[in-house]
Amino acid sequence: VQLQASGGGLVQAGGSLNLSCVVSGLRFNAYLLGWYRRAPGKQRERVATISFRYERHYADSVEGRFTISRDNDKNTLYLRMNDLRPEDTAVYFCNAGGSPLRPGNHWGQGTLVTVSS
Repeated sequence: VQLQASGGGLVQAGGSLNLSCVVSGLRFNAYLLGWYRRAPGKQRERVATISFRYERHYADSVEGRFTISRDNDKNTLYLRMNDLRPEDTAVYFCNAGGSPLRPGNHWGQGTLVTVSS
């Protein structure tokens, strides 16, 4: 199983970024997928998840600003991030096989998002 995340970068506060995660080696449309992040000096936290039924859950801190989506034809998971804030600065990881409350065993390598004030 491989998860390849991309799309991170440096953006000013208020800006937007799109993250992508291409997944291979598992039956993509059968799995719950998610984005997690780890900020400097902090524990990993769940950002958003999307089930194979397209049920979405968001962390309170990103609700209304971030949108998680999936394309089952392209085996790709997305995270659209709007109105970015300095506190969104973190390494973002995609994940497969978990639940809305717990990550699964399959992780991508992470992509760094830096939001300047």
